Amino acid sequence: MFESEIVINFLSGAVLIIGQLLLTIIVFFIARSIGNKVISRAFSKMAEQRNVTQGRIITLEKLSKNALSYTLFFVFVTIVLTIFDLNPAGLIAGAGVIGLAVGFGAQGLVSDVVTGFFLLLERQVDVEDYVTIGGLDGIVEEVGIRTTKIRGFDGTLHYIPNREIGSVSNHSRGNMRALVDISISYDDDITKAMDVLQTVCDKLALEMEEIVEGPDVVGVQALGSSDVVLRIVSKTTNMNQWAVERRLRKEIKEAFDANGIEIPFPHQVNITKSQ
Repeated sequence: MFESEIVINFLSGAVLIIGQLLLTIIVFFIARSIGNKVISRAFSKMAEQRNVTQGRIITLEKLSKNALSYTLFFVFVTIVLTIFDLNPAGLIAGAGVIGLAVGFGAQGLVSDVVTGFFLLLERQVDVEDYVTIGGLDGIVEEVGIRTTKIRGFDGTLHYIPNREIGSVSNHSRGNMRALVDISISYDDDITKAMDVLQTVCDKLALEMEEIVEGPDVVGVQALGSSDVVLRIVSKTTNMNQWAVERRLRKEIKEAFDANGIEIPFPHQVNITKSQ
């Protein structure tokens, strides 16, 4: 009889704990879902009512959701420990070596949070900006509490701890430069080639809305071993410099073909010695 009471008490206690755990998990996911929806709606209204860039809105929205997830997770862990009659504060305080390790880890966490805070406060980066951080080029996908995510142009997603961000080069704050160097042979007329190039530039200036200034033929950039290098410079809207450069090269090649101007390429001469 005594043993059966122990089993019944154990089972009832286990059922109670499992029920509390399931309820905590359900509440956690519901709270996170509702919180994310509230944050999304709040930032949608902010985008409509205030003069804030879309990249800035996305940055702050993702950061807020990130902070909400960390907060809810901390609360979830605390509740779970309480369900098992464990005191979270007592565990951390009495952990000794573990507490020391947590302290060292917290130093890095605090550094990540502080650096991330100033990145946002000073508006150094926003989501969808083209940046160079730590020698990595790419588009910012997320500025989080601990890490910044950058998508490289080859598709690689880089996770950079905020404390390791020593310098930031933001290529998305203003107009960009499109630069094209084109070679002609020494036998061609430089003045004629420059006139043809400028005609192409004037045509593209009328056709491409991405061009803000120019394009203009700067002049002779270099005298190579077998070619004369001419340079074209233009200012474009952000992130459109590569498209303008590609279009310039295409139009220049077609214009040179039409005007009989040669773009030098390596030649190979075979000499046969007679015996």
